Amino acid sequence: TCALPISGIAATHMNGTTLHSWSGLGIKETLTKNDIKKLTKKPYLRKHYKNTKILIIDEISMLTANQFDAIDRACQQFKSNLIPFGGMQVICSGDLFQLPPINKSGAEKFVVEAKAWKKMDMKICYIEEQHRHTDKDLFALLDHIRNNNIEESKKILMKKSRKKDLLGVSTKLYTHNIDVDEVNNIELGKIPGKEFVYYMTAIGKRQVVNTLKRSCLAPERLVLKKGARVMFLKNNPEVGYVNGTQGSVVDFNTEGLPIVKTIYGKKIIAKLANWTINEDGKIIARVDQLPLRLAWAITVHKSQGMNLDSAEINLSKCFVEGMGYVALSRLRSLTGLKLIAINDMAFYVNEKALSIDQELREASKDMERELKKISPIEIKKRHIQFLTMKQLR
Repeated sequence: TCALPISGIAATHMNGTTLHSWSGLGIKETLTKNDIKKLTKKPYLRKHYKNTKILIIDEISMLTANQFDAIDRACQQFKSNLIPFGGMQVICSGDLFQLPPINKSGAEKFVVEAKAWKKMDMKICYIEEQHRHTDKDLFALLDHIRNNNIEESKKILMKKSRKKDLLGVSTKLYTHNIDVDEVNNIELGKIPGKEFVYYMTAIGKRQVVNTLKRSCLAPERLVLKKGARVMFLKNNPEVGYVNGTQGSVVDFNTEGLPIVKTIYGKKIIAKLANWTINEDGKIIARVDQLPLRLAWAITVHKSQGMNLDSAEINLSKCFVEGMGYVALSRLRSLTGLKLIAINDMAFYVNEKALSIDQELREASKDMERELKKISPIEIKKRHIQFLTMKQLR
């Protein structure tokens, strides 16, 4: 099984790689015959494709139709098989209502518009069980946004949003980097006392290392003081934090490492962490840094994949559909929301995504009705037959 998140941020959380890197697509939007010919000469890529029977693509909404078709063609070439993806079983997951994929020409073309997608006879399954959100009002709000019920969305948000920070530590979400940098620098400067500076170290090829640095969100130069608001950037539930856990630096230990008190009162010594990119079973790039960043503010885009207990959100400068949806869906509960400002764009999702969603919902219902007609024994039998046939192709 090959699990391949599209986003670099998601890939680093699971010590994986991006689909672009795994497939050889890189930054290209399409692959010519000559491009594919060059790819097939690379031993590590031949091994990737040969050993992969099941391709799992997370964050599928971030992939354009052209990229999906390009990877399909590469799979066919490497597998010497002209059926979609060369006979691999392909499992995709994601949320089309997040920020839409934009190709280099500036046009939106969702993955479901790809030629390969239409040939694949994909079986659609809507997952209904909710793990991030613990608040029925937030769940309803997001559902109204997904269904284009603008007025209902506004009613819930205006009724439930607060002007006060009930949890004490709220990260500000902004739509633009310039606002985030300004807030973090100003707030850190207000705190008196000694600065503790931590520099990122890296090994590997420069280009790959640079990609990893951009993906992991950890700053190359991290400056902390006692009292600084911070956010953890990795998942380490055994220690007591996940990506998005918030808190404040309450002290530094004898080794100079920050002691972070989370908003729920747990004290954690933030030790050095690493992010890696693996290729052909080997680490080809690695960066080491404390898994922290200043958290008075962060961009909506960089918040994707995070679970926030509380956030102070300013959506007055939303400039694209889906941005408000992404920001609000980071929260676990509306109790943790402090809404500063919002514009109408924040309530909108992409019109094409709405249309596609309706089609997928219907396909999911058809699949559900079909499965209900089949006994559990027969389903298991079909699973075995399917995997056997894939291996014989």
